[in-house]
Amino acid sequence: MQLEQLFSPSVQHTLDVIGIFVFAISGALLAVRKNFDVFGIAVLAEVTALGGGLFRDVIIGAVPPAAFTDLGYFVTPLLAALVVFFLHPHVERIQSAVLVFDAAGLGLFCVSGTTKAYSYGLGLTASATLGLATAVGGGVLRDVLANEVPSLLRWDRDLYAVPAIVGSAMVVLCIRYDILTPLTSGFAALTAFVLRLLAMRFHWRAPRAWNRRSTVTEE
Repeated sequence: MQLEQLFSPSVQHTLDVIGIFVFAISGALLAVRKNFDVFGIAVLAEVTALGGGLFRDVIIGAVPPAAFTDLGYFVTPLLAALVVFFLHPHVERIQSAVLVFDAAGLGLFCVSGTTKAYSYGLGLTASATLGLATAVGGGVLRDVLANEVPSLLRWDRDLYAVPAIVGSAMVVLCIRYDILTPLTSGFAALTAFVLRLLAMRFHWRAPRAWNRRSTVTEE
């Protein structure tokens, strides 16, 4: 089923813009914490918001990517950067709310990324992989540019990639059994969203190597 058949273009565009804005906020906040200038704040906001989608679109051949054909996609991160530049103390105080919206964006993007990849002819496994990349790719690029170990690779961070993997896997299972509908795709996004919220609430983390006895000092 094509993505356009699941949601109307206007609804899909609105959801995308909301997700892009929230991801951009997280990128801009990290730039402020790193003491970046206004250009650095804007770059990190753009990369965080659009990086995963750009990677997906290039891989599947959806070129030029939507970020370069829809002005709203490009401008939205700049607006988020502007908000953070002037109001970052206030934004920091509502960080918990930002994380909730970030979790919602994670759920949305893992579903939309998987569906779009499949609609361009990729197999189920590859589609799920690109759904994951859509959801977390921008955050990885953000951390690399900020000279940090990507959050989804650190054992001391709450689960982030796993909820996206679950959401993407649910989508490909729905495709496999021909039950992908707005309801089932929404349920997949909701599942990823709830798993991420639970991980933040109860500090769920992925296990490290079995019987680990490393002498390396942990950061």
